[in-house]
Amino acid sequence: MATAKKVALISGANKGIGLETARQLGKQGITVLIGARDLAKGESAAEALKKEGIDAEAVKFDVVDAADIKAAAEKVEKEYGKLDILINNAGVMFEPIGGNNATAVSDDVLRKTFDTNFFSVIDVTNAFLPLLEKSDAGRIVNVSSILGSLTLHATEGSPIYEAKALAYDSSKTALNSYTVHLAHALKGTKIKVNSAHPGWVKTDLGTDAAPMDVVDGAKTEVELATIGPDGPNGGFFHLGEAISW
Repeated sequence: MATAKKVALISGANKGIGLETARQLGKQGITVLIGARDLAKGESAAEALKKEGIDAEAVKFDVVDAADIKAAAEKVEKEYGKLDILINNAGVMFEPIGGNNATAVSDDVLRKTFDTNFFSVIDVTNAFLPLLEKSDAGRIVNVSSILGSLTLHATEGSPIYEAKALAYDSSKTALNSYTVHLAHALKGTKIKVNSAHPGWVKTDLGTDAAPMDVVDGAKTEVELATIGPDGPNGGFFHLGEAISW
């Protein structure tokens, strides 16, 4: 039997933006499942949240491991009977920020980046769709990046015009395309799908050079995860503002 409380699963949630997203959702009374490749790190993060009064549980969840995805979906179904929020937060970047590596990026970097940032999102989402369909208001948040915006990349003078890391940027462009397509496929249901640009945030990926703190970086994910029935579907947002595709 499905639990009455809302349940959220966040991939890559044992640190950084994912963990802060779990914290902010948990403070709203939502049960948060901490997806982590390393279960011990996930359990440590969950214990820290529990000390703050948050209902949290760690789930071993390597998004590029089919067995992990299957086991996680089975666990959520058995223990909770549904899933209300899926946040595809896990992501990787193997390239330096700045410059243009279009003629130099390796096949290996391209494939590893797309495996995590794009293909795994589809695999994970498909695995959890049956549980999201059992929710009264299923929400899927794909964590993208402004670096996935083709409009801004093609516009001279835009904030990202000179920052062209091909593997990462194009993986997020592909992710945005998936958001549009999935939202259209589910438009007759109670499930809403949106892309989030957290901002340039001080994390392991964003580095200390980033201007935003993690508390603010999680806000867009949390907002899209908790939108009402009149909220957007198939959009790309940062702190409530739409971003050009």
